[in-house]
Amino acid sequence: MNDPRHASNASTPLTDSQAEFWYLVECQGCKELAHSLKMVHDLALYHSDVPFDTAEKSALFDVNLLVEGFQKMGAKM
Repeated sequence: MNDPRHASNASTPLTDSQAEFWYLVECQGCKELAHSLKMVHDLALYHSDVPFDTAEKSALFDVNLLVEGFQKMGAKM
């Protein structure tokens, strides 16, 4: 499993695809992305009759990590 504490290494330049992703995040807005992802997370978790397996639980956890990250980024802007 990847350790997110090592995700930001200031000495490593961004790849073109990473830079493009961050540009899109900045254009869309962190608060807006957090809100949208939170809605998708909550719809899947609270308004779905689909049974959740390990893969689905892991995916929802990943979405929640993105929500929290975008919320923190939005609070700093």
